[in-house]
Amino acid sequence: MKIRRKILLVAAMSLAVAGLAVPAARPAFAASLTEVTAFGDNPGGMRMHIYVPDSRPANPAIVVAMHGCGGSGPGFYSGSEFAGLADRYGFLVIYPSATQQAGFGNCFDTWSDAAKRRGGGSDPVSIVSMITYAERQYGGDPNRIYATGSSSGGMMTNEMLALYPDVFKAGAAFMGVPFNCFANAADYPPGTSKCTGGSMDRTPQQWGDAVRQAYPGYSGPRPRMQLWHGTSDTLVPYSLLQEEIEQWTNVFGLSQTPTSTDTPQSGWNRRRFADSSGTVQVEAYSIQGAGHTLPGTGMAASAIAFFGLTGGTPPTTPPTTPPTTPPTTPPTTPPTSPPTSPPSQGACRVTATVNAWNTGLTENLAITNTGSAAVNGWSLVFTLPGGQTITSGWNATYSPSSGQVTARNASYNGAIPAGGSVTIGFQATHTGNTGKPSAFTLNGNACGIA
Repeated sequence: MKIRRKILLVAAMSLAVAGLAVPAARPAFAASLTEVTAFGDNPGGMRMHIYVPDSRPANPAIVVAMHGCGGSGPGFYSGSEFAGLADRYGFLVIYPSATQQAGFGNCFDTWSDAAKRRGGGSDPVSIVSMITYAERQYGGDPNRIYATGSSSGGMMTNEMLALYPDVFKAGAAFMGVPFNCFANAADYPPGTSKCTGGSMDRTPQQWGDAVRQAYPGYSGPRPRMQLWHGTSDTLVPYSLLQEEIEQWTNVFGLSQTPTSTDTPQSGWNRRRFADSSGTVQVEAYSIQGAGHTLPGTGMAASAIAFFGLTGGTPPTTPPTTPPTTPPTTPPTTPPTSPPTSPPSQGACRVTATVNAWNTGLTENLAITNTGSAAVNGWSLVFTLPGGQTITSGWNATYSPSSGQVTARNASYNGAIPAGGSVTIGFQATHTGNTGKPSAFTLNGNACGIA
């Protein structure tokens, strides 16, 4: 069972919900993350949070943003840029929380027979119920529904677009796998998985047939797909990006040869696959040197632009040269000056969760500001047990990779309000010692350990 723990991406709460069609919480008309405890049919036993920006049109678009294994909706809300983009462009964001265990907890069900059939049950039906609730409660536009997610959430993005092509307009999958890649629960998640074992290779026709069989007889338009993967991802192999490309280009009846390639940002290699009218139906990003760490800075903005939610329209003519302007949210470097609001002694708490297998592990750190003042810019210092070496991380930068490590905030999670928290994590190798750090300091001050 230990090898099943390998895909853990973001750690947060694991909570269950059940309910009917009448909301138990008041609508989120203020710009804050609000839980809905009764949103409709919920066979997956999922939890729903929704972010509703103060400024929005009468019929806003809806983006479903899904976390990785071990995470939660609130964790993905605080650890990604989608809510900030919702404030800018006026769309709703639904943050589902998965509760399926798959050996270690909180993974979206992409393996069961029920989850592979339209209306079959499990998580996909729960997610559609959330969308229906947002349409009814906030006037969400049923013609502008989008899905995105990271790792397990990226896998579920592929799943939802295959099962409900009449619901979704487009999707953006980060570090996902093709629909129907996992044979069953025994094949999920990576470890001994045939899907993510590094040798998965089906034909485009086989991949395309899997999507077509998910909703037999459907002949309407298919949602456009954007795909992202790091070239150094060792948890969900980079080779699966090509399998995803083959699946969705086959669904659209497109050639495997891209109609254009470019580099919209240093290290981002983009392939576009357009139809005969010039509309880009499939778009794939290879992020050079990136591990299991997406989305990074600016990537959520690129996904929202692909959806057509930035005030323009989806691409219709593939460019032949790289763009001459920088992305809307350029990457930033970790702060080089001391943080502006160091917490007082004991005004922080760290909860560490380790999941280990053979010679590897993932560790998730929930940093809570227990003080009365906000923290604006932070660095967390801790010492790794002997034999542990960080190979990749998410939601922070880590240096050095062993010994005493300093984790510094990303551009999007530098502020921790009083009583608030952020979740970061890393993957590491080990030589037998899978323990946690024994002490943490935030901006030079000791933290309590939960």
